[in-house]
Amino acid sequence: MEKAKEILQRKLSQQESEAMSRLNSFPSIRPGDNSSFYEHFALTGIKVEQVQPGFVSCSFIVPPRLIDSTGKLANGAIATLVDEVGGALVHEEGLPMNVSVDMSISFISTAHVNDELEITSRLLGRKGGYSGTIVLLKNKATGELIAEGRHSLFGRHNSKM
Repeated sequence: MEKAKEILQRKLSQQESEAMSRLNSFPSIRPGDNSSFYEHFALTGIKVEQVQPGFVSCSFIVPPRLIDSTGKLANGAIATLVDEVGGALVHEEGLPMNVSVDMSISFISTAHVNDELEITSRLLGRKGGYSGTIVLLKNKATGELIAEGRHSLFGRHNSKM
């Protein structure tokens, strides 16, 4: 944990760095869940806008902590958003989170600090414990597609016994 703090403090603003150094644990992102440091770091600020069966829509303003050395939203951050929003779509309350089986991401454009993103996830299909989703990240102001991710997951489903 200390090594992770050191590395991250190099990329954070002075104010963020000071706040980070005071933290020893992180609040849960999902109720009743012990989210990891990584999830907390990547997902803080995401807002769920709409939830329907087979569909989730979120908004997210790109924070400075998720940019790469060129000033663009890091590809790893995009992959995390695809993973988390795709996984949230197929999660069933009371069951463990599904496990990612495969993820394929097309990085089409870029996003910068303070760009507002629209992130949508749609269920492509489900067979037994296997689910497929498609996750789109778009610039909310311009409608420009930033990335498209296809995400397949496996998880336990309710027993019929």
